[in-house]
Amino acid sequence: MRRRGYDIDSPRGGGKSKLADDAGVHRAAVSRLLQRQSMPDLETMRRLAGVLGVPLRDMLIRSGRLSEDDLPVNAGSRAAPGEDSPRLTPGEAALRMGVPPELREMFVKVATQFLSEGS
Repeated sequence: MRRRGYDIDSPRGGGKSKLADDAGVHRAAVSRLLQRQSMPDLETMRRLAGVLGVPLRDMLIRSGRLSEDDLPVNAGSRAAPGEDSPRLTPGEAALRMGVPPELREMFVKVATQFLSEGS
């Protein structure tokens, strides 16, 4: 949060309020998350992750509530040692990037057009 320019240490709470406003969530959700009092709902975490430019999986792990073992990367999509990383499908990319469900279909269509142009 600090690296993204949010002054979360200010006693006035300006950085927390700005982050909450930018993500479209309630300031109390940001405060509770920072104080480790409670875990925001998934949509709140998704919005915060989007604003902060952090994958939702990383956000959930960094919150300390879940571990990498709780959220394993799909073992079927890992590259073998020495190989390039596997390509994500547009649908997988949308999920990993936290594209809201109502926009995923459009994202997939646009991404597919770009991918077919580059082939």
